[in-house]
Amino acid sequence: MSLFPLDRLLDRLITTGSITLIDTDGSQRTFGPADADKSVTIRINDPRFMRRFARRPGLAIGEGYVDGSYSLEDGRLQDTFDIVMSSAKGREPPGFFANSAMRAIRLIRRNDGARATQNVRHHYDIDHALYETFLDEDMQYSCAYWRDGVTSLDQAQHEKKEHIARKLRLEPGMRVLDIGSGWGGMALHLAREYGVDVTGVTLSSDQYETSLRRAQQEGLTDKVTFKLLDYRDEPGTFDRIVSVGMFEHVGRRNFGEFFDHIDRLLKPDGVALLHTIGRNAPPAPINVWMSQYIFPGAYLPSLSELAPLMEERGLWLTDYEMLRLHYAKTLAAWNERFQAHRAEIAKRFDERFCRMWEFYLLMCEAAFIHRTMVVFQIQIAKEIDTLPITRDYMYADAAAPMVSAAKQSSDQGADRSNTRKRASTTARSGASKPRGGARKAAGTKRSNRKSTAADRTAAKSRDRESEKTGG
Repeated sequence: MSLFPLDRLLDRLITTGSITLIDTDGSQRTFGPADADKSVTIRINDPRFMRRFARRPGLAIGEGYVDGSYSLEDGRLQDTFDIVMSSAKGREPPGFFANSAMRAIRLIRRNDGARATQNVRHHYDIDHALYETFLDEDMQYSCAYWRDGVTSLDQAQHEKKEHIARKLRLEPGMRVLDIGSGWGGMALHLAREYGVDVTGVTLSSDQYETSLRRAQQEGLTDKVTFKLLDYRDEPGTFDRIVSVGMFEHVGRRNFGEFFDHIDRLLKPDGVALLHTIGRNAPPAPINVWMSQYIFPGAYLPSLSELAPLMEERGLWLTDYEMLRLHYAKTLAAWNERFQAHRAEIAKRFDERFCRMWEFYLLMCEAAFIHRTMVVFQIQIAKEIDTLPITRDYMYADAAAPMVSAAKQSSDQGADRSNTRKRASTTARSGASKPRGGARKAAGTKRSNRKSTAADRTAAKSRDRESEKTGG
């Protein structure tokens, strides 16, 4: 049997490392330098795999690993991704990361309320116990912040929350909206450590129920409110808005609507912080296998897609930071924990599920190392003078020894673990020191911009209500 068309792809692609393919009839061929430092050997187990690959390569690569159509005789899956993606730097492997049909679908797909809820629950409501096995103590399911000297996932996730809190410039009593509040960790952290009143919204039933329990167990129900609600239906206004790891699910067609609601929900002197995976490259769709099996409806933005939308609405992009390699380290930590619990996860699900989750974690890790995947942290304000004109306020208390903070986080993490065992296996918490600061007075309102944004938002709301009622 022929290895076509996989052999054609690998022959053109592999320049770093080597890949040996063994066909179902035992014949084999090696691609890449013979003296490569890194090599893998892949056996094709199902003769139908090549036909599937010819039709939809981006889908077949993932499906084939999960269903056992091919397997690794020598080397690791992580090595395979490293070889393929490092060889492809500066060019897209044909069909592997892009698919023209899916590109067209994503350009017109709209994540309305019903579809957004379905997409979120597909991933986040799988099984609470699964996420407990590989996430940190606070169940932060987003990129951690690996400051120099940070070695543990728990500490790195603590640093992420603190890094974001500095950029929000919080003061006690402020009203904060957490869009995509997950299992409640960020909202509870900000309320506990900064004295702010937080409203968290999520579309995941498990995240919502877990967050309610955590708030009650920590005695923070007077400071934190969680809602099972689409952010587009939130009626209030807020001093601060934070959104971590949610924007990836908005969908390209809905980007403008997202910023319309940021404009509507944010007070005139408010500040928003958007933390999202992005691409340091021109716009392109995500891998088709990832879209079908892991994150349906997802789209990762390029900065060139976001900046014009903020400009059009008169929003100020007051600070921008690109986190490089932080997510690769986070994914590596998740996979290490996942593998440590693989046997129990296989019993709870099956081996096929484990291979799917392994493929997801390792492909993403490699993409953040070798491809163009990064994390954007975008600070947004409505007025030019809402925030100080230098970044000094973000680091005013950074002189405190980080080792002491890490020890405090570790000690309090142990205390939280004991508390969780006594109360509920779903209670999670973090630790930090509160910081304050003088609040900037509000600037002059831009009435024309705000009325235009309000009109856009009202029109979109009417459209969404019409969709719900079938009108």
